[in-house]
Amino acid sequence: MHSEVKSMNLGGVNCYLAKCADGYILMDTGFPTKRDALVRELDKASCKPGSLKLVLITHGDIDHAGNGAFLREKYRAKIGMDANDADIVELGDMSRNRKTKPDKMSLLFRLISLVVGFVSRGGQFDRFKPDIQFEDGFHLSAYGLNANVVHIPGHSKGSIGVLTADGNLYSGDFLYNLPGFNYIDDLETHNQSMDTLRKLNVKMIYPGHGKPISGSKLFL
Repeated sequence: MHSEVKSMNLGGVNCYLAKCADGYILMDTGFPTKRDALVRELDKASCKPGSLKLVLITHGDIDHAGNGAFLREKYRAKIGMDANDADIVELGDMSRNRKTKPDKMSLLFRLISLVVGFVSRGGQFDRFKPDIQFEDGFHLSAYGLNANVVHIPGHSKGSIGVLTADGNLYSGDFLYNLPGFNYIDDLETHNQSMDTLRKLNVKMIYPGHGKPISGSKLFL
């Protein structure tokens, strides 16, 4: 079950498109303001309405879930995510199910969050209800991808990653590779998730922001 995965940088947000035997899986969707760029990237990959089988959301924030409703309507794709972040996308509230004061939040992230928060309050978060709620360990073979969903809370309670059989982890915002850019809602839970990942065969990490990084550098 071989799949090709294409990285798409949409305004600093990494989304990943997996080409499978009978269609495509998109991991994260980018900001609504980058919708035209997303559609162009899908067109270039020959991903058309009807061939996008699954939109997998690693967590509910607008820069990752912001085009979910649009993709379901235009491409007739199912949307899947963890139940713990479902309220975020259903209510359009990124503070939902999070601490009032996160355990770690860099100044850069704080400044960006103020801007993003203003945008989402302005009504640009297209709310939706997920079609599928992933359990930890859910295998994506039904969609043509030899990979498991991994529950890795810490950035949010419903953060998930996708770990392929050959050791590639698509981590969403659980892990970054950007200096000075960091947000951890619950540090204890985040550390527990790190311990979980150390036990897995993670060779390369493909984060939601920044360039890929070797798993050996993080999971020593």
